[in-house]
Amino acid sequence: MPTIRHILAATDLSASARHAVDRGFGLAAATGARLTLAHTLGPDALAPLRALLGSQADDVVQQATARQREAMEALARDPARPHGVAVDIRLENGAAGSTLPALAATTGADLMVLGARGDNPLRRMVLGSTATRVLRHSPCPVLLARQPDAAPYRRVLLPIDFSPASALQIRLVRTLAPQAGLVLLHGFEAPFEGLLRYASVSADIVAQYRAEARERALQQLRALAAAEGLREGDYTSWVGHGEAVGLITAQQERLGCDLIAMGKHGTHVTEELLLGSVTRRVLDESDADLLVVVEPQRPAVAPA
Repeated sequence: MPTIRHILAATDLSASARHAVDRGFGLAAATGARLTLAHTLGPDALAPLRALLGSQADDVVQQATARQREAMEALARDPARPHGVAVDIRLENGAAGSTLPALAATTGADLMVLGARGDNPLRRMVLGSTATRVLRHSPCPVLLARQPDAAPYRRVLLPIDFSPASALQIRLVRTLAPQAGLVLLHGFEAPFEGLLRYASVSADIVAQYRAEARERALQQLRALAAAEGLREGDYTSWVGHGEAVGLITAQQERLGCDLIAMGKHGTHVTEELLLGSVTRRVLDESDADLLVVVEPQRPAVAPA
């Protein structure tokens, strides 16, 4: 299973972004990883203030930066946090969409944790252009934390498409949530079903065709689970026919899963493919945290 040695948790210092810090501390304590807390100002976010104050702007920027560092240090020293976690603080200049992936790459982070919502008026860490760029360029898995409760995950939903990322999903989840119940889900559309209906093939034959496709998918799920060392009591499998997002969100709600772990295909996937469809809609329509799993590579970070 993957070893988590270093976790990078990003925050814009908003109240809701504390979820990422809380989750980062919890996972670092559970895995023995060191933790880096990162905050980015954005690309000269105080430029309007510079124009207003002229030569005094540098002093104001220095004071603001000092306050932000104090706020970060207060987060790190919070007595409610787990003890024994080695914490580093990084304040970075530049756009978060490019700065955070670069920081993850240069520091060798094994996991990045972001808040799924934010309310900083200078730099909102929402699931928009910033988080899209982070996810698109991240060299490591990204956990989008939206739940205020940072207790260990209890049940994890893993949408499985049988790509190489599927095995990585299982391995990483078992590392981050070793006590959680796993639900392996596969959504399918029977190949050529529409053609059969168009050709007026009987409903019974179409239903049989769909049932056979479902059984093949169940067998694949069981084979994947066995290959990853899962025993029958470690997981449940579910195969459904229909549109992926609806199946995922319905099962997440029905089973009370507090984490959804999805695979990202490749390291240079386009914004539309990654977040314009399934991943983006799952986060929008579910109330669970979302883990986007990528292979632990260190590609060059593309400009934001």
